[in-house]
Amino acid sequence: MAEVIRVEAIWLATHPLDMRAGANTALARVIEVFGTAKPHHAYCFANQRANRMKVLVHDGIGLWLAARRLNRGKFIWSNAMHGAHVPLDSEQWQALVLGLPWQHVGAAGAISVL
Repeated sequence: MAEVIRVEAIWLATHPLDMRAGANTALARVIEVFGTAKPHHAYCFANQRANRMKVLVHDGIGLWLAARRLNRGKFIWSNAMHGAHVPLDSEQWQALVLGLPWQHVGAAGAISVL
């Protein structure tokens, strides 16, 4: 079975997005923050309280816009000190959508000093 949505890179925007934004507004923000919306890339935004997230994916033909809300707790979001956007790997993405501290998952969580 062929993949409907293929994602090769995941990007986290550090500045909040109004969750009332539709696909066109989210696309305008992607272009503002990332410079371009590349095919097969996912762009993630949170609201000010970080309990809601929107993800815009450009599949090479059109756009997909998905929303996720946590009933309790918040998404662990990066702040602007790390720049306007942060790349995520698939392990970090899985932790993020569950509301876990994704910054310490995968290669970023390697222990190198005793």
